[in-house]
Amino acid sequence: MDALGRHILVEFYNCSPELMNDVVHIENSMVAAAETAGATVINSTFHHFSPYGVSGVVVIQESHLAIHTWPEYGYAAVDLFTCGDSVDPWVSYNYLKEAFEASHGSSMECRRGQQSLLKRTNFTVESRDSGQPVRPIPSITRDVWFTERDENIALSLKHSGNQLYKKQSPYQKVEVFETLAYGNMLTLDGMVMCTQKDEYVYHEMITHVPVLSHGNVKRALVIGGGDGGTVRELLRHDSIEEVVLVEIDELVIEACKQHLPETASAFGHPKLKLLIEDGIKYIQDTPDGSFDLIIVDSADPVGPGEGLFTADFYSQVYRCLTSDGVMITQSESPRFNTDVFVEIFDTYKGIFGQDKVHCYLAAIPTYPTGTWSFSFCSKGNVHPKQFNQEVAAAFSREQGLRYYNEDIHVAAFALPNFVKDLLASKVL
Repeated sequence: MDALGRHILVEFYNCSPELMNDVVHIENSMVAAAETAGATVINSTFHHFSPYGVSGVVVIQESHLAIHTWPEYGYAAVDLFTCGDSVDPWVSYNYLKEAFEASHGSSMECRRGQQSLLKRTNFTVESRDSGQPVRPIPSITRDVWFTERDENIALSLKHSGNQLYKKQSPYQKVEVFETLAYGNMLTLDGMVMCTQKDEYVYHEMITHVPVLSHGNVKRALVIGGGDGGTVRELLRHDSIEEVVLVEIDELVIEACKQHLPETASAFGHPKLKLLIEDGIKYIQDTPDGSFDLIIVDSADPVGPGEGLFTADFYSQVYRCLTSDGVMITQSESPRFNTDVFVEIFDTYKGIFGQDKVHCYLAAIPTYPTGTWSFSFCSKGNVHPKQFNQEVAAAFSREQGLRYYNEDIHVAAFALPNFVKDLLASKVL
């Protein structure tokens, strides 16, 4: 071959959109395409982007295979570069066309480094002979990444390449990945919901702050929260007589029972009433004054969670609370979802009253910006800073909590000035 390498630029059309968004399938296919062609694979690095798209490269001893996909178009751009004549890149081309279920492909081959145009020099690398045997090429290292991003910010987590769960429900895509830093991770439509190693922050703060502030919660309602962490924490309190969980998507429960069992550990508890139905409809059908505590443990205001971010819904929640009842919601990141953050707190104040709505914060590493907010809305006179600190301290100690304690309870309501300024602003 009168060239140093062969470079094939490939476009695959009408590929399976689902496969083009499956980072595990794409990484496995690219590695297999290289090995089938006789290449020696050194490592691979792949990223899945939220909500869709995969980029990656397989480094081979003979050069590389690279890809970027556009699932929404069923399209993949692939770059196959092999040095020498020991590897045939067209073998990789044919393998990938079938693996991606492409209807057809367009390609152009370039010969790189035509030897007739090059002059070889006497370039050598001097090395000291250590007398040690030459080490073989190490086994392949694989870097597969999940990335949640918007136009301005991204969070990437490396995972094993082993996708533990993937199903499409009528409402959303439910997936579980095995991440290296945070254990198994639940995502809904490509957004991180919880991980094994930091879920306790969210679930302890959304539950123990209101229960210990109220002091006499008997009946609690959780809307959403299919991972089970919120009901697990509520049921640590012996004084609670019943917890009702209303989750619209039973696949979330199924996925967490299988792959986040520590989070989903309370689903068999005798005090838990589990309902698979629409939380909005449930609230509409619930009698006045039914619950001491209502926790809206929803995803972001998109998809099935969108209806849980409206004034009509919160007004219905207010009606369903007892006279001294409390509503708690996750209220987004003041940095990441600033507009939503401001709007929903303004909505709460219009329903509960200016002095009955309180914001508190927690540090959750796998949520956008790492800073997340919760709302504390009181129908009566319950105030989150007026609680029995001795009881809270004893509870935290006896239950072996990992984040919440009596000091965190107070400190969470100490807001940075920029958050105070946001809450003082008005939605136009």
